[in-house]
Amino acid sequence: MNIDHNQAWEFHERELIQCRRCKRLTAWREEVACIKRKAYREWDYWGLPVPGFGDRDAKIFVVGLAPGAHGSNRTGRMFTGDASGDFLYAALYHTGFANQPQATHREDGLVLQDLYISAICRCVPPDNKPLPEEIVNCRPYLVQEIHFLNNLQGFVALGSLAYQQLQRIYPLFGWQAPETPFGHGVFWNSPDHTAPWVLASYHPSRQNTQTGRLTVEMFDAIWKQAKSLLYKLG
Repeated sequence: MNIDHNQAWEFHERELIQCRRCKRLTAWREEVACIKRKAYREWDYWGLPVPGFGDRDAKIFVVGLAPGAHGSNRTGRMFTGDASGDFLYAALYHTGFANQPQATHREDGLVLQDLYISAICRCVPPDNKPLPEEIVNCRPYLVQEIHFLNNLQGFVALGSLAYQQLQRIYPLFGWQAPETPFGHGVFWNSPDHTAPWVLASYHPSRQNTQTGRLTVEMFDAIWKQAKSLLYKLG
């Protein structure tokens, strides 16, 4: 990676962090950061849009939904500091994509290999439900990160909304959009292999993991498949 590429990433992240395009989300993320949760009263909440995180030479782009109110909105890093992150990073550690199974804060030493993690919405939404126009407002940041990943081979979409947004984004790159409906374990690859493949998974939200809709075994299988695709198709 050259210096110019690093500088482009840094400029992108500075611009993203300053974003105030969505009045509802800006007000909500700042309110959450001000009121705080009792367990985190001593924390200085991030309370800003959350940039992507991971290997800037990544081959796999992981797309989630949005920051958690007292997870990423508190810590300032994707999937860090909440139950969803605990579930995700444990799986990434098991399959060699992460150097440790926990993610607690931005300086905890977590390093990702071959993975970059982002989301379709960068500010915490009320009830974890961003409005369609808010997702559209945030889309350019996701598109820019895809442009930056010169070694990109495929996506892992965490949840149906992330999968559907990828279907909308693909034509922006001149790629054929995935036509297969969302489902856990759905895999799509372009017939001529000119577009990145897509592997879909249920989102590791507490609602999914605590109800058994998404088990540890099911999630581990997703990342084992993603790992194998790097060798089979790379």
